[in-house]
Amino acid sequence: MQSNESISSLIKQKASQIGFEFSGFSKSERLSSEEHRLRDWLNAGFQGKMTYLENHFEKRLDPSEILPGCKSVISLMYNYYPENEVNKSKYNIAKYAYGKDYHKVVKKRLNKLCDYLVELFPDVKYRFFVDSAPVMERQWAEKSGLGWIGKNTLLINKTRGSYFFLAEILLTEELEYDSRIEDYCGKCTKCLDACPTRAFPEPYVLDASKCISYATIELKDEKIPELFKDKMEGYIFGCDICQDVCPWNRFSKPTQEEKFSKNNEMKAMEDSDWESLDEANFNLIFEGSAVKRAKFEGLKRNISFVKGD
Repeated sequence: MQSNESISSLIKQKASQIGFEFSGFSKSERLSSEEHRLRDWLNAGFQGKMTYLENHFEKRLDPSEILPGCKSVISLMYNYYPENEVNKSKYNIAKYAYGKDYHKVVKKRLNKLCDYLVELFPDVKYRFFVDSAPVMERQWAEKSGLGWIGKNTLLINKTRGSYFFLAEILLTEELEYDSRIEDYCGKCTKCLDACPTRAFPEPYVLDASKCISYATIELKDEKIPELFKDKMEGYIFGCDICQDVCPWNRFSKPTQEEKFSKNNEMKAMEDSDWESLDEANFNLIFEGSAVKRAKFEGLKRNISFVKGD
């Protein structure tokens, strides 16, 4: 019978073969240390109109509330950093949305890894997620030693930065668990200083209601609040400012995932193309893209706001 250590090593090797750049394992337990922090964050109203974040409070803290009998959490990182390319327009889209919807792309990889887990543990029960359940993914990734949660509240890997999708597998088997690493942000405040809307009331705390990503994706109001006027820096879907200035992202390397690249239509977009975008072209250019979350009307609203209409 193989040891937990050797089995854990096999799982990490398989995850790497499938395309996950980093993987780490944590013992499943209630994240009691996060309870007051999460409650204070919600009580401060930093979730804005994302009221769904107020739901399933206990599930966010305890994986066994999602998967009874859960013993381990596997945390995984999937690189989405793009090749350098010239943007022909002043309008920007967050890098994570350049290509196909990451939920679908990463879930296919997770399915393969879970098939392998069943080979190792025929009686295992599991559930997996890609930003699709009340799981505190950054906290579990940090607990698994994949990086630390930076002052911009994103997980930062010491060797590759922060341009990663996070995914988790909850399972009913014990593994060899990894340890946290230290926080390497030090005295740096570049991410906090660069945020044009001052969305960080203090280091390691994000007021999402002031975040450009929130305004361009999550906020469904007819108008974007005046708080954001002349502060969007061209972003019409998401925002990368606090990542782009992070010194650790100098270690980022382009993803090998072709599905995360811009299609030819998006590469060719100039200012006038964005401003005259109609619904037919929206559906063509963003077929299978995360940008569809904003819907056509939402993206047009964002473009008009950035344009200054």
